[in-house]
Amino acid sequence: MKNVLKVSAVCVYDPAGRLLTVRKSGTSKFMHPGGKPEVGESAAEAGARELAEEVGVHVPASELELMGVWTGTAANESNTDIEATVFTAPGSWAADSVLPAAEIAELRWMAVDRGIDFGDLAPLLTEYVLPRLTRYPQHP
Repeated sequence: MKNVLKVSAVCVYDPAGRLLTVRKSGTSKFMHPGGKPEVGESAAEAGARELAEEVGVHVPASELELMGVWTGTAANESNTDIEATVFTAPGSWAADSVLPAAEIAELRWMAVDRGIDFGDLAPLLTEYVLPRLTRYPQHP
């Protein structure tokens, strides 16, 4: 039986409409900023906290817009699925104002419609989020 991790993830965009992806230290897959909720935290509170900790983007939990909840294969943990609550952050951020912090080793901004060109994306992005974003774009 697989383990299931609950996580929150947040879609962040730059003014050109590119989606922020991050790669955590010691891993090979790019994903959304985000992580596991702490005890007593809602999914939105976890997303807002992780966003601030990992890339320095500060958005109140109440301003995150729910995109969806999906269960899929974890990118970096073997024999594990994730139940991911995915949000969109309002507005956009200049690429040079978003910096890797905490466990983030690398940032990459990518055009949503070019996501299939990357072979190093987390399954949550390729199986759920990118297909939804290409069907229902939310940002210019």
